[in-house]
Amino acid sequence: MSEKIPRHIAIIMDGNGRWAKKNGLSRIEGHRRGAAAIDDVVEAAMDLHVSYLTLYAFSEENWKRPHDEVKALMNLLRMYLIDKRQKMISKGIRFMVIGDAKMLSSELQQEVKTTINATSLGNKMTMIVALSYGSRQEICRSVNRMISSGIKQVTVEAITDNLDTKGIPDPDLLIRTSGENRISNFLLWQLAYTELYFSNIPWPEFDKEQLVLAIQEYQRRERRFGMISEQLS
Repeated sequence: MSEKIPRHIAIIMDGNGRWAKKNGLSRIEGHRRGAAAIDDVVEAAMDLHVSYLTLYAFSEENWKRPHDEVKALMNLLRMYLIDKRQKMISKGIRFMVIGDAKMLSSELQQEVKTTINATSLGNKMTMIVALSYGSRQEICRSVNRMISSGIKQVTVEAITDNLDTKGIPDPDLLIRTSGENRISNFLLWQLAYTELYFSNIPWPEFDKEQLVLAIQEYQRRERRFGMISEQLS
């Protein structure tokens, strides 16, 4: 597996609710099982020497879900950061968040800031969590930052440098679980040349074996970036 490991993997963690329904459990329990699956995938990504792992945890559109589910998700996220912070530090994981943090509760915002600061020296892997995130909204934030800083000329580089993901390489591989073949307003700008992989496995059942299958499929593909095969050889 050492050949052509993607430097940056992004994952749309989909299927917690459907998995819970299929197994006679509540949606909230499905999200708990999904949070547990994160540990397996983070460990696997580190074992495979992936440098960046981005996880789509909560979209801006998810605020429209039932209040009780949203409240439970926010509490689950807060407790995850509290429980896993020391492990991130010991394993050398740098934690980052993209998205509109202002929409999060003050308690969750504080845990996010504490975890970011506590893991800032991590150099084994960067774990980026998309919270209250929407890609169209991120692009709008980038343009507004450009306006505020007085940038006159709109360029690809200027927009990229003002995104939430500034300084992070674009994903090499995007994985979406649970059989949905959509991008769902996730990293639209950054996915320009990303390889897409859609798995039928729901997120609570996604593990190292499934991650390896996705990477093996990625390794079989030829990334041309607009060129032809002969130019890459």
